[in-house]
Amino acid sequence: MDKIELKIKNTIEKNKLCNKKEKVLVALSGGKDSTLTAYLLKKLGYNIEGFHIDLEIGTYSKRCRESVEQLCKDLDIKLHVYDMKKEMGAGMCYLRTSIQSKQAKGNLKNCAICGVLKKWIFNKCARNLKADKIATGHNLDDEAQTFLMNFFKGNPKLSANSGAITQNIQDEKFIPRIKPLFYVAENDIRAYTKKLNLPVIYDKCPCALDSYRIEVRKFLNTLSTKEKENIVKNMEITMKKLQKSKENIIQYCQYCGEPSRNNICKKCKLMKF
Repeated sequence: MDKIELKIKNTIEKNKLCNKKEKVLVALSGGKDSTLTAYLLKKLGYNIEGFHIDLEIGTYSKRCRESVEQLCKDLDIKLHVYDMKKEMGAGMCYLRTSIQSKQAKGNLKNCAICGVLKKWIFNKCARNLKADKIATGHNLDDEAQTFLMNFFKGNPKLSANSGAITQNIQDEKFIPRIKPLFYVAENDIRAYTKKLNLPVIYDKCPCALDSYRIEVRKFLNTLSTKEKENIVKNMEITMKKLQKSKENIIQYCQYCGEPSRNNICKKCKLMKF
């Protein structure tokens, strides 16, 4: 436990993820990773508030929301809840199937759609709440998976913005995302949260059935933590080279006004505005 806490403390300080005067909004899903992120940031004395997106996925979302509410009560931190059905007119399942039905090739995976919508929500709401940073629960396994996925798909440039803190160019509309668990293995996180008896939903999302990430995860689960660390270390070396060649341009979506690499953001392309 002390080793994990020290690793996270060093990650924050070495990468200058945040300081104790900044307002950090922790993206809470109810799972082990985001729960531990909030717990340790609070324990280390950082100024945090919780943010939860209620995806309206039946009883699963209800249990996740209850878990997040209990955590924020235990940590004595403020919680903001984004009700997708109320704010976007429908829950994630309906939005996802609607988007997939309109796609000509029909090859958009569940998790890809969910990820795009959640990133858009996080950034816009964090800005409205005047947060300085968004903290997510991405861990060592997640980062190794993402790097390998981009590599296998022949597009390693997609990893150019990865890191313990997002590498996008500064923009008043873009809230930097930080990952305090960047160097912590998933198995260690699971063991730690169970040891502390934190309010965690360990079940996987019921919609995560066809994700390419699942296949990559199965492969990575056959590797040791040291081998995963080596993958991430090589990712960081590759990132430095990729960042020199990437286009440092941020535009604003012509429909929603949010930061985007193109004149229409991914969320608005999906929603067919």
